Amino acid sequence: MCGIYGTTLPYTENQIIEKLKRTAFRGPDQMGWKTFKNSSITFGHNRLSIVDLDSRSNQPFTYSENIHIVFNGEIYNFKELREQLKKKGYPFRTSSDTEVICAAYLEYGKDCVNHFNGMFAFVIYDVENQLLYGAKDRLGQKPFYYYLNGQDFEFSSQISSIQKFHNNLSISKNAIEDYLSWNSVPIPSSIFNEVKKLEDGHWFTFNLTNYNFTTHQYWDIPYTSKNTYKGSFDDAQNELENLLTDSTRIRLFADVPVGVFLSGGVDSSLIAALATTTTSQKVKTFSVKFNEKDYDESKYAQQVADHLKTDHHIIECDYKEGFDLIDNFSTYYDEPFADSSAIPSMLLAKHTKKHVTVALSGDAGDESFLGYHRYRWVEKNKKYMALPMPIKKILSKLLTSFSNSNRAEILAELIKSPNIESAYLKTMFNYEAPWLISSGKATDFEESKYLFHSHKNIFDRVSDFDLKTYLSWDINTKVDRASMAYSLETRSPFLDYRIVEFAQNLPRTYKYDKGVQKRILKEILYKHVPKHIFDRPKSGFGMPFRVWFREDLKEFVLDELSEENLKDIPGIKPKVISEMIAQHMAGTWDNYTLIWKLLVLRQWLKKNGKGIPIR
Repeated sequence: MCGIYGTTLPYTENQIIEKLKRTAFRGPDQMGWKTFKNSSITFGHNRLSIVDLDSRSNQPFTYSENIHIVFNGEIYNFKELREQLKKKGYPFRTSSDTEVICAAYLEYGKDCVNHFNGMFAFVIYDVENQLLYGAKDRLGQKPFYYYLNGQDFEFSSQISSIQKFHNNLSISKNAIEDYLSWNSVPIPSSIFNEVKKLEDGHWFTFNLTNYNFTTHQYWDIPYTSKNTYKGSFDDAQNELENLLTDSTRIRLFADVPVGVFLSGGVDSSLIAALATTTTSQKVKTFSVKFNEKDYDESKYAQQVADHLKTDHHIIECDYKEGFDLIDNFSTYYDEPFADSSAIPSMLLAKHTKKHVTVALSGDAGDESFLGYHRYRWVEKNKKYMALPMPIKKILSKLLTSFSNSNRAEILAELIKSPNIESAYLKTMFNYEAPWLISSGKATDFEESKYLFHSHKNIFDRVSDFDLKTYLSWDINTKVDRASMAYSLETRSPFLDYRIVEFAQNLPRTYKYDKGVQKRILKEILYKHVPKHIFDRPKSGFGMPFRVWFREDLKEFVLDELSEENLKDIPGIKPKVISEMIAQHMAGTWDNYTLIWKLLVLRQWLKKNGKGIPIR
């Protein structure tokens, strides 16, 4: 994993260097840049050396004189592709996947991405055709920002590199509203009106002769197709285990030390188990132990590690370490991002990097195999959502009259939704919050098509919707920035597109049946690790923010989010929020997620958005 950059704008060499330095944490091993002859194009690269550590694989990389590339990510099937391309006469002077991308582009053209199994964002400068061709992986694991204005084109792995020395940017009010609703700025928008994100599973071309910019979607989940798998549950289990084993195997390849994140949950435990079956070396596993027992699940990870006989490392963290990360949050998350689990993710990456450079994770198991708690909510409440609206309104009033808890109020509001799809959307999308001034624009988004149709059952539709929104906009962003902040590469076997496509075709009962979530994954796991270890409720990866905000960080919160300071944040109701903060401090209500969201936005506006107009 690395950081890429490129521009047609006439920056000085010193300015290019400063832009690369801004995100040098993404790739501290080598910083390179090149302005190409007879063109206005400059490419830059911060390298985190993973495969072929020799300087011959440094970037910007040139292949066959007329193909130049900057690339962030990994192509896991590059060895097989290289052999195929060798037989077609393509020469190779490195053992890197970067060179394979170039040869594949020459052989297959724009369709080369269909041959790649990996996580990637790259741009090729095709000198002969005077073309920039770039692409982003199918599931959006690697970020790609770009600025386009006529013949001016600039791209980067993170938005801060584009922002530096750029005088034509403005902060988007709509993006702030989106952030307040979604906890992140959804693709393809960015926090700046003039900067966009390339969508997942898309490639683009920028013609350097007529400045025509086009994008094309080369992959998507088959969201309108019915489940097509016809085999038995046992057949599916065997096929999935083979796929996951191969997906894990190819992600263990690197020329640097590799480990596995092991939380003790189903997904990470399964990846750790399969890793032990695909390598003769002892697998290194890592879990984090926090100094507050309510948030410490390291004992479960230790039980799994003991059974699998891995080289297990328990990383002991003091939550106070998180305070420093909060203060520097906008350095790494250089676009507003409100998932508070980013902080423990950063702590895990920080300490894991002391041992390995690559870590496998269990991310995306929940989305593809119906693992989140909210899917159980759909199961329990879909029948109530089918009731006539007058009855639902009565139920809603009864709920709030018998309880004034957060949970009761949220459920009462959800019950009033016209259907289960709208109710589910409200659990993910906070556009009707009483503290938010909504323009209504945030409700108009392309991804709603994955939820609001009748081609699949509701469980498969919410799974699809989460793959295209929560996974892409939140989980992938969180993992990329948290790991790259400490120059650690993370790889998830569940994000192999073959796994996602296989899960898409499975009947719902293979994934979720009679209250058992991730059924098929659990059956595979229990072949490798005793079932009793997992007989406990699913838990998230959190930190005690609700307590911090009432105690250790109380003065910080009250100062940063004073009613006067809240007036500087567009799209909110300061008086309403001040009342909600007071409720949290008094312990009568839990509003820590709102407090964290506003702290992040205020910090970003102060540090990253200072002096930039909002419109």
